[in-house]
Formats: sequence, C-alpha cells, structure tokens
Amino acid sequence: MTTITFDTHEFFNELKSAGFSELQAETITKLQKAAVSSTLEQARLEFDLDNISTKRDLKELELRLTIKMGAMLSLAVAIIAALVKLL
Repeated sequence: MTTITFDTHEFFNELKSAGFSELQAETITKLQKAAVSSTLEQARLEFDLDNISTKRDLKELELRLTIKMGAMLSLAVAIIAALVKLL
C-alpha cells in the first residue's frame, strides 16, 4: 500500500518560524503526526484501501479475459466446423 508522508521536521520549523517555542512546536508536531496517522488508519480500514485495484491490475485482468474469450471463440468455431463436417 502506498504511504503518505508527513514531514515533521518541516512542520516543526514552520511552527518555530511562526513564533512558537521549541516545546510548543515539538508538542504540536507530535499531536499533528498522531492525528494524521489515526486519520489515515481509519480511512484505510473504513474504505478497505488494502484491497483497491490499480489501473495496472485492471489492464492485466482485461488481457487475461481477452485471451480466455479468444480461446473460447476458437473452440466454438472448431466445434461448429466439426459438426458441419459430420452433417
């Protein structure tokens, strides 16, 4: 599964440059990291993100189905030709 990164160092530095003390910036960064992690975990579970199909998965499935349909069509033509020959 693809992960979403949260740049805590950049977030911390932005808070410091906005006038927060080091302790405040560190605490807010920890809380924000926990909130992001919790939200992503909840979304992963709620929307079953571990079982999402990608475009590549769908293309591979389409190829397999096309091959199977071609094989079935060839078999059907062969059966019809054999029946015509027998009759």
